[in-house]
Amino acid sequence: MSRALQRRENISGYLFLLPSLIFFIGFVVIPMIICIVTSLTDANMHDQGMFGNFIGFSNFTNLLSDETFLEALKNTFIIVIVSVPTVCAFSLWVSSVIYKLSGPVLSAFRCIFYLPVVTGSVAVTVVWKWMYDNYTGIFNHVLKGAGLIDQNINWLGDSKYALWCIILILFTTSVGQPIVLYVSALGNVD
Repeated sequence: MSRALQRRENISGYLFLLPSLIFFIGFVVIPMIICIVTSLTDANMHDQGMFGNFIGFSNFTNLLSDETFLEALKNTFIIVIVSVPTVCAFSLWVSSVIYKLSGPVLSAFRCIFYLPVVTGSVAVTVVWKWMYDNYTGIFNHVLKGAGLIDQNINWLGDSKYALWCIILILFTTSVGQPIVLYVSALGNVD
């Protein structure tokens, strides 16, 4: 291949990459740089300009003394420490159980477990909001019917229950993909 033809092909390739590169720079790189620069200033939503006065790392030191941030950080660690191992263990257990099933039944279980992954997050949120509802929620209805509680529980409004409710939502929406991957991996193991 001649040098001129190779150069033309390289230029064509770069021109095909140019729209993606512009999109990446415009919507990923530039906002990331703006975020970093803004975090080092005293800018707020009321200033006229985008950047305020440079204050260095004092925003970060203030953040480490903020009780709300520290509580959110603690809750995030709890969610990660609880949900990641349980999702992995449960997905592996379910995969090992349904792997032994025949073709159509296996496909049905794959579909059932993978459905929350492909279902829109708005639909999943609406279903969980209905289940956790204070007055008409299914959890309160079942627990009252079983005689386990006397009055309705405010699942998402009470700090004793809210974190665990969020972990349950994350758990049910996160197990589908690992199950499908584990079933496929188990098919390749001798």
